[in-house]
Amino acid sequence: MTTQEAYTAAGGVLTRDDGKLFLVLERPGRPEMRLPKGHVEAGETTAQTAVREVQEETGYAEVEIAADLGSITHSFYNAARDTEVTRTESYYLMRLTGESHYDRPQLAHENFRRRWIDRDEAERLLTYEVEREFARRAKAILMNNTSGATRA
Repeated sequence: MTTQEAYTAAGGVLTRDDGKLFLVLERPGRPEMRLPKGHVEAGETTAQTAVREVQEETGYAEVEIAADLGSITHSFYNAARDTEVTRTESYYLMRLTGESHYDRPQLAHENFRRRWIDRDEAERLLTYEVEREFARRAKAILMNNTSGATRA
């Protein structure tokens, strides 16, 4: 019998320097490229979760929130668990402010390979449509914040 599950997750679209690169994650052995995110724990705000999850999954300690990218609620079927899942995902545009390593232990499921990609490639490379939407939102904010005669 199919069960129902609902939860909230939060994550980040992490950029560096001029905002032209986004960090995506690849999990060895899985054909997916994704943004860092995870479950909101009891007592956490979505912003706190986003910072923690980006730190845990990327290994970078020095990240800061630059903008709120909003939330999307979607549903999907998890065949492995015979579960209908409704998940609300909140994302933030984040900046890498330093290269120091996040020194807390990573869980086995957080063993990702980091890959910096051109922000213009994110929509093509990200596996999940919800994450592609947040990449589009982040890119729009970054492009609107670009000053001068040429746009990034």
